[in-house]
Amino acid sequence: MKIAIRTTAMTLGLSSLAVLAACGSKQETAVENAYDNQAAIIDNQADNVEDMADNMTGNAADAAENTADALKEKADAVRDAGEKAGDAVENKTSH
Repeated sequence: MKIAIRTTAMTLGLSSLAVLAACGSKQETAVENAYDNQAAIIDNQADNVEDMADNMTGNAADAAENTADALKEKADAVRDAGEKAGDAVENKTSH
């Protein structure tokens, strides 16, 4: 639960940063970097969960590994969204 709350708070913060970054001269890169930073945070959370899973056994270890896998998939989705958001910013500024 704490991870979900922290992730949500970080996502909102970085989304705001992405909007502000879009006003700069290197808009696309700034937006993509904001999303990449968020994805890196999520990847670190996944690594922490995997480390915890190493000290667990049975169903608890399986659940922790599943959580880590889900976090990694979320990080990938954030990166993909960042690329799309960067492309959208670039398309807006080139028109």
